[in-house]
Amino acid sequence: MERETQFIGQSAAFQDAVERASLAASLDRPVLVIGERGTGKELIAERLHRLSTRWDRPYVIMNCAAMPETLIESELFGHEAGAFTGATRTRAGRFEEADGGTLFLDELATMSMGAQERLLRAVEYGEVTRVGSSRPIRVDVRIVAATNEHLPALADDNRFRADLLDRLSFEVITLPPLRAREGDIEVLAEYFGQRMAAVLGWDEWPGFGPRALAAMEGHDWPGNVRELRNVIERAIYRWADAEKPVDALSFDPFASPWQPVSRKVPARPEASAPAPANDAAHAATAPPSGPVSDLRAAVDAYEKQILSDTMARCRFNQKVAAEALGLSYDQIRHALKKHGLNQ
Repeated sequence: MERETQFIGQSAAFQDAVERASLAASLDRPVLVIGERGTGKELIAERLHRLSTRWDRPYVIMNCAAMPETLIESELFGHEAGAFTGATRTRAGRFEEADGGTLFLDELATMSMGAQERLLRAVEYGEVTRVGSSRPIRVDVRIVAATNEHLPALADDNRFRADLLDRLSFEVITLPPLRAREGDIEVLAEYFGQRMAAVLGWDEWPGFGPRALAAMEGHDWPGNVRELRNVIERAIYRWADAEKPVDALSFDPFASPWQPVSRKVPARPEASAPAPANDAAHAATAPPSGPVSDLRAAVDAYEKQILSDTMARCRFNQKVAAEALGLSYDQIRHALKKHGLNQ
């Protein structure tokens, strides 16, 4: 799959984030890029580099989450030969590789406190010291970092250095999730659809049918643009008739009647333990007491109340509510529609 470098979207929230990145690019200051997975944090980081005065200098990427804690300092700052077992020769770190350019630190929140302390010195003084050495090396590096965590809360819990946060947060660009980008779902779907149709050799792009469009708008897209691309491309390659609008989507590629079932050890019930306050079955309004003249109406009313209470408790996230009630996503969508709760 080729690298996607374009910004597709017309919503005000998305355009505002891109514009802020363009504005911050010309300033030689650190930038934090915040957003859920799949929102395009790496694309914003690359934009910050390409539009900066460092555009022709190195752009180095490091995923902090992919590095074991024991190696992350060596990767960032380099090491001398013999500094630790396996260090057979001297190696420059990412800071030295990015000298004069930009260093993009992805998944910043996963960095250990020790590495954060050394990163703070590098940002503060423009110096790094290789592991196993006592001689500092001057570097000229612009830091762009990304995370899907709320760093101020981590700092309050002493899980992220507040002084490092202060140094890195000259500008903070928060990317909106896809569900908040009004009008962009269909725009992106058309873009990915046309490209996939071309890959498959279709003569023309037939577009999407009404069921597919409604399903797109009703989905909350926890994986954002990355998930949308997968769903669209999977739907198109599975579609049998290239002349008819694509009208079937599969949001869960693992969905199957034969999928393995995870075995869970049931918890031992406590005789005196009260029912959990946030349990979907117990938190719902109690069933009606007294004589019932219309059983079906009473059952429907009780079901509607359970759905309404659970949706409110799950902040109207359909996927989370479905899991709380032991339903599939399609089942809860059908139930909400049945009771007029899918507004």
